[in-house]
Amino acid sequence: MTALVSMQGIEKRFPGVHALKQASFELEAGEVHALMGENGAGKSTLMKILSGVYSKDAGSMTLMGNEVSFDGPRSAQDAGICIIHQELSLMNDLTVAQNIFIGREPRLSFGRLNDTALNNQAQEIFKQMNLSINPRTVVSSLTIAKQQMVEIAKALSYRSKILVMDEPTAALNDAEIADLFVIIEKLKKEGVGIIYISHKMDELNRIADRVTVMRDGETIDTALVATTSTDDIISMMVGRELIRESVQIPELSNAPIVLEVENLCRGKQIRNVSFDLRQGEILGFAGLMGAGRTEVARAIFGADKIDSGTIKVHGKTVNIKSPSDAVELGIGYLSEDRKHFGIATGMDVRANIAMASMKRFTSKLGVLNESAMRDVANEYIEKLDIRTPSDRQELRFLSGGNQQKVVIGKWLLRNSEVLIFDEPTRGIDVGAKAEIYKLLNQLAELGRSIIVISSELPEVIRLSHRIAVMCEGRLTGILPGGTSSQKDIMSLATDRSDQSHSPEPTGKMSNG
Repeated sequence: MTALVSMQGIEKRFPGVHALKQASFELEAGEVHALMGENGAGKSTLMKILSGVYSKDAGSMTLMGNEVSFDGPRSAQDAGICIIHQELSLMNDLTVAQNIFIGREPRLSFGRLNDTALNNQAQEIFKQMNLSINPRTVVSSLTIAKQQMVEIAKALSYRSKILVMDEPTAALNDAEIADLFVIIEKLKKEGVGIIYISHKMDELNRIADRVTVMRDGETIDTALVATTSTDDIISMMVGRELIRESVQIPELSNAPIVLEVENLCRGKQIRNVSFDLRQGEILGFAGLMGAGRTEVARAIFGADKIDSGTIKVHGKTVNIKSPSDAVELGIGYLSEDRKHFGIATGMDVRANIAMASMKRFTSKLGVLNESAMRDVANEYIEKLDIRTPSDRQELRFLSGGNQQKVVIGKWLLRNSEVLIFDEPTRGIDVGAKAEIYKLLNQLAELGRSIIVISSELPEVIRLSHRIAVMCEGRLTGILPGGTSSQKDIMSLATDRSDQSHSPEPTGKMSNG
């Protein structure tokens, strides 16, 4: 049987990076083929060549046995290939329906837009997906999860033969993931070939038929998911054994309180939230999507205005009206959407690390001290083990894990005492995750105070000294790290009663 897609001996180079080295990949019709590997392994680059975003330097690519070469994404779409990128590419000021059919809108006479047909066609796709999204809704008003589903709907609208999904569940909750998997099974039965890129190991057994593992730009192996263990896949991905360290909970009951939040309120998103954070502590925030975790972080950082409540830094009440106020007080925030709010992908590593501390490198006449920026950038490249050819490499060429390290370097240079990490390992592979975990623990040992917001319960349990759990805008309890289970967390994450059942309803630390 002729493969739906066959890629052999694919080569691709970028400035200073040999991204693909004789890479190969095959996809059958009606198959879900998982593509795994650490960030920087070459997965996304290979798929961008398949979908016409990049051109290959060498190698061959065939569709149903016929050799092809695309001069852009549109020609790949015309050939039946559609990719759902990890980074959302929607136009925020247009409606959902307009985004789905951009450039393909149904028209009336004299070229007028047929809004009724446009919205009806979008609604039909949502019906197939079991989604309740109004096609007339402006995209900017949707959550990241809903925007992800719109991206998937847009891909389905092309009736593609080959669908590439790059981390499609990164921003979805369990119910939305289940709906997506139903859609995938339906597409399989219709003969669509699906290439599924994900770092979530548990999804493989649920959805994939085969798995291909890449490492350092090369294809390591292709195997049947049913007969391949998770440990075998991880071993192929990282080429080394991962050390799984147990949580070490330090004694912090006498450590000074660095940050104190009392009765914080913002509409229904944040309702009387109170907690404290001690020097050298990692405080995890858990909860279901929409629980209010990110909203609390943004309120503390001054990104969103609060209705009422008190924030204290080192015991002193502060008035944080903007992120610049928070930065001056020693608070750094690493957003869950680092591409939009954490880094400038078109700028180099040097500029990104210096970004929050530009006054330090600028003369009174506004001239940048490039040599000082270079020295500092290289210092943090070495400290954080940022894998880059040089400090002049553009961030868009770095892996997700290394981009995250650059953001951390930016806030360390700013000498932030409190670091808020919102989904610090989203879209990062298992090897890079272990490095981020190690780095966060080192920062805590050096006396930095850290808040970690994560939707992955094993991550919260592994990292946190204490775990604050939220439900529908309320802090429903604080659990000790190390000994709490996922069941304990979920019990509080679904506690919709008006009064918390936690022994620490105010979120204050008693001990550990």
